[in-house]
Amino acid sequence: MKKTLVFMFTLIAMVSLVLVGCSSDAGGDDKSGGTDGGDSDAQDTLIYGRGADATRLDPATVTDGESLKVTQQVMETLIKFKPGTTELEPGLATDWEQKDDGKTYVFELREGVKFHDGTDFNADAVVYNFERWQNGSDEDNFAYYPSMFGGFGDESVIESVEAVDEYTVEFHLRDSFAPFLKNLAMTPFAIASPEALEEGADEFEKHPVGTGPFEFAEWDKDNKIVLTKNEDYWDEGKPKLERVIFRVIDDNSARLNALKSGEIDLMDGTNPSDVESIEEDDDLEIYNRPPLSMAYFGFNVEEEPFDNKDVRVALNHAVDKESLINAFYAGQGEPAKNPMPPTVDGYNDEIEAYEYDPEKAKELLADAGYPDGFEMDLWTMSNPRPYLPEPGKIAENIQSTFGEVGVDVNIQTYEWSTYIEKVTDGEAPAFLMGWTGDNGDADNFIYTLLDEDAIGSNNMSRYANPDVHELLKDAQTEPDDEVRMELYKKAQEIIHEEAPWIPIIYSEEPLAGTANLQDYVPNPTGSEPFDEVSFK
Repeated sequence: MKKTLVFMFTLIAMVSLVLVGCSSDAGGDDKSGGTDGGDSDAQDTLIYGRGADATRLDPATVTDGESLKVTQQVMETLIKFKPGTTELEPGLATDWEQKDDGKTYVFELREGVKFHDGTDFNADAVVYNFERWQNGSDEDNFAYYPSMFGGFGDESVIESVEAVDEYTVEFHLRDSFAPFLKNLAMTPFAIASPEALEEGADEFEKHPVGTGPFEFAEWDKDNKIVLTKNEDYWDEGKPKLERVIFRVIDDNSARLNALKSGEIDLMDGTNPSDVESIEEDDDLEIYNRPPLSMAYFGFNVEEEPFDNKDVRVALNHAVDKESLINAFYAGQGEPAKNPMPPTVDGYNDEIEAYEYDPEKAKELLADAGYPDGFEMDLWTMSNPRPYLPEPGKIAENIQSTFGEVGVDVNIQTYEWSTYIEKVTDGEAPAFLMGWTGDNGDADNFIYTLLDEDAIGSNNMSRYANPDVHELLKDAQTEPDDEVRMELYKKAQEIIHEEAPWIPIIYSEEPLAGTANLQDYVPNPTGSEPFDEVSFK
């Protein structure tokens, strides 16, 4: 009997050891078990809960924040934003200098840095990446390069990029370009391993290779993406975590429950109505992202009846923004009237907003040739976004107020990755969308979202106006900042009159996390590295 009991206890102990070993698998969601020889009970894994998965992991080919949040951990830019701001600081470049009236920029690169595949980061790698983007085409799906740098090839702002020596790169521009440095700090222009890129775009977008604090480990589509610590990271002492896991939980309330139960440590898409209860919970904390985002209703101006400006203006009077803000943003936000928030320099506050006025909307629709209204499709995404916490219900609210003026709305809903591709391709006649600024510059809102150069990428309304285009191109090359801001204000006047959008709200995004999280600083751009983050 004693021998049997001894055998049973021994067997139980062995099974327990096996189970403990299994829990430290790189693909799992276990949060503890440091590999640095320290306290094995210390939490070393951050699990970030979000409403949708990434679309692709090549940052140059995507516009969605879900993808860019991941790639920023893996790949780095030459210069970057200081935590919590859009001020610039060194990244893979330690220093830079502007010459020739802003037409030449010289960057001194960080030495001794390696890509995750063991190859060297140097000037040739920088040149390779920029030539890849500069010589691309629309078929390559480079989402940001044309809208940030004016196009491909000879149309690009960047004339050439030259490796002066192993750790010096020189950029030659065709003209001075005011937003050049801030554009370089954006996540889409992170430097990838040329060797990894040589394996092909399809392979790279599933397995990115950069110099960042975390390395790509696993992607379980529509479930989670796992990143592991870069043990050879150039910035000594970073990252502080062993792993970062991006986990998809599409419902806001379910995500909050996962946070409360300890399944995740940090989440976006917090319902504004939940903020007060989260603040009252000693185990949780609210992190407010500095405001640099907005939500809007977009018209495809190439499709009837939205190719008629008068129809678009009429429907601007049919959205009750105050009602939307109170119902879905807990009253936290400001009704929008321009295609960028008032926190961005160049915002034109002199513009008079289109007021909610159903009777005026009916009158204008009749004048436009639609006295009995019409039927239309409104597209929306299935998952919450930072600027649209409940997109389905917001669409239903607009459906109701449009109905009051005789416009019958059919709502069509798509999951995020399908939605963003279809809307970008111009398939949606009208749609809900939003934008979180990438760098805090007016160019990143108006030019990126509403210039003719950005049709097929971020200009999803497919709006084109030659006068707006001229103003925005002039603003890019204008050295006097005061004059430059006046150009943006004039562009906003034209855009307001032509109404390719119904701007809805300027909002501040609340994120929720555990109280033992430390050194997490939300960036206004919506994408921040986790290299400083740890747990108390």
